[in-house]
Parts: sequence; structure tokens; C-alpha cells
Amino acid sequence: MKAAVITLHSVSNYGTQLQAYATQEKLKEYFDEVAFIDYRRPDSYGRGLLGTFAKGNPFKALAALPTLAYWRRLFGGFQKERLNLTAETYRSEKDFAGFRDCADAYFVGSDQVWNTGWNKGVIAPFYLSFAPEGKPRYAYAASFGKESFSEAEVAASKPYIDRFRKISVREESGVGVLRERYSYEGAVRILDPTLAMGPSFWRALAPEPKIKGDYILIYNLKRSRAFDVYAEGLSKRTGLPLYRLCTRLDQILKNGKSIVMPEVFEFVTLIDHARLVLTDSFHATAFSMNLGTEPVCIYPDAYSGRISEFLRLVESEGRHARHGGDFGMLDRPVDFLRVGEILRAERERTDVFLREIAEETKWEMGKR
Repeated sequence: MKAAVITLHSVSNYGTQLQAYATQEKLKEYFDEVAFIDYRRPDSYGRGLLGTFAKGNPFKALAALPTLAYWRRLFGGFQKERLNLTAETYRSEKDFAGFRDCADAYFVGSDQVWNTGWNKGVIAPFYLSFAPEGKPRYAYAASFGKESFSEAEVAASKPYIDRFRKISVREESGVGVLRERYSYEGAVRILDPTLAMGPSFWRALAPEPKIKGDYILIYNLKRSRAFDVYAEGLSKRTGLPLYRLCTRLDQILKNGKSIVMPEVFEFVTLIDHARLVLTDSFHATAFSMNLGTEPVCIYPDAYSGRISEFLRLVESEGRHARHGGDFGMLDRPVDFLRVGEILRAERERTDVFLREIAEETKWEMGKR
């Protein structure tokens, strides 16, 4: 049996790459072969990505070039080495006009494939618009990333949603969106694929640590002076040094000792061996909880529900720093025994969902 998946695998981001890899490896537990449809959203690749950074400013474009070149080597290399990509590359919806059937079941997910803000509208291929008639369509831990949608967005995507055989989403709010805005009943919430794989899976892939001693790891996606000030305060209260995982070259100017764009699996090592992880990232939060490292979460201005819903799931909402002087979580350690119990139960929900799909696919193949 073969599964084909479309997701945001080309986005240059540690969480994106690791969720894509986890999606592939999890589906391989139920399918003989898993392939990613090599769709690259125009603004996340090549000249389009440069335009996203520069916003028409030639000086910003020039300054961004070294970082983008590094990303291409780092994340592009990971995709070539670790992800099974289709030979064909798709850069626009028009490119799918000649799509040839290549699988027994089609999946979209995970990550924010249905976030119309992030995607700047409805991108039909992320709703499996190209999947051949008669082939089953599934969503695996897809995320809307938000709860508010215009009537036009719902109208444009509902015909595609109606064609899905089964839908699973990453946040409980997504179940409500599907029921209330799309009249789609029966959707289920399951774990992000990175959480569907336990700590031993990730530690087997992670390189040896390079940092000796305890430290606070900073993983900050959204620039913020307030975030940096909070990091200094956290360091003073704990006596721990700051190490910053820099996703861009210009971040070396920020506080903390810089770790400049390490290899993808080193992301796991850095989180696993930190005492605290200070972050505004969903995946950094997820990996922290999965690996038993206490996170301190500062919610981003947009799409923060991804983090807050996950912390609620693992009964750890107290890890949210609510303002610049909130260090109360230092006196409220995470109950990682309880977190482990919750994640093990949630992994079984994921396995039930995928097992049913695999059985359906076998049955469908027997009918052909």
C-alpha cells in the first residue's frame, strides 16, 4: 500500500522539517510506502521567499541572502536526505493539472495546512483538490491555526472538505470549526506527529550534546524586545546561562550565546539537554514536553492557540508567562509523569485513527 502526503515540508523551519519527518515515519507503520508530493508554496521557496523577507526593499534582500543560502543547504539537504519526495515538483495550482495517480490513499497534513492567514487564502492542493476520483482522502493532524474565517474562505474550501473520508486535526478548536462552519461531523483531534513519536524515537536520531552544564535554550521565532528582556530576567533568577538557537544570521546580535542554524536533529539534542526552554514556538513547546524539559512559553501575537491548547491538553497551562514579570512557573514544576500518561493515551488515539485508515485502504484495494 502506498500513501501520498501533501504538507508544508518546504518551509525553512525546524518544527516544519521534524513534523514532516515524523509524519512520514508514523505513516510508514501502516503503509508500505509513503511519498511527499513536492509542492512548494511560492512565497516559501526561492525568489518568492526572498520577496517575503525583502518586501520590496533591495537592502533587506541583500542582507537576507546569506541566511537563505544557508537555509537552502540546511533544510533542503534534510529534505533530500530524509524525506521521500515525488520526482515531480509543483510550484502552483496550475502545475497539478497533469497530476498522475501515485498512491492508494491521499493525506494532507500535518502543520498549518488550512491556515488561510498563513497561506494568504485557500490553497486548493492543501485540500487534496488534485487527488484522483475514487481515491480516499484523509487529513492527518491538520491545523487551521485560527478560529475565525470569512464566509468567502469557508465557501471556497467547503467543497473540498466535504470530500474527505476522515479528518483529524491537531487542535480541539479545529473540531469545532469543522462542525460549526463546515457542517462536517466526526472529525477527531489527535497529536501532532512529532508527539506521536515517543522520546526514544527522537533520542535515537539526536547527536551528542556539545554544551556542558545546565542552560536555558532560547528558541524565538517572532522578534520582540520584550522577549529578550524577559530572557535576561529568567537568566538572573535561575543563575543559568542563555543559549540562543539562531534560525537567522542576524539573530547572533541578540542576547545569549549563539548556536547558529545547527543541523535539524540537533534541535532535539538542544531541547533534551536544556534545563529550561524559553520559546514562542509550538514545536519547541511540544518537544520540551515530550522529552521532559520544562518550557517557559511566551505566546506570539498571532496563532497562539496552537500552544495554549497543547498546554491545556497536558495540564500545564502554568508554563505560560503571562507578562514580562511573570516567573511564577519556576515554582510550579511540570508533572512529567502525568504528561507522559496523557501523551501515551493520545498516541493510542492516533494509532486507532491510522489503523482504521489502513484497514479501509486494504479493503478498497481488494475491490479494485
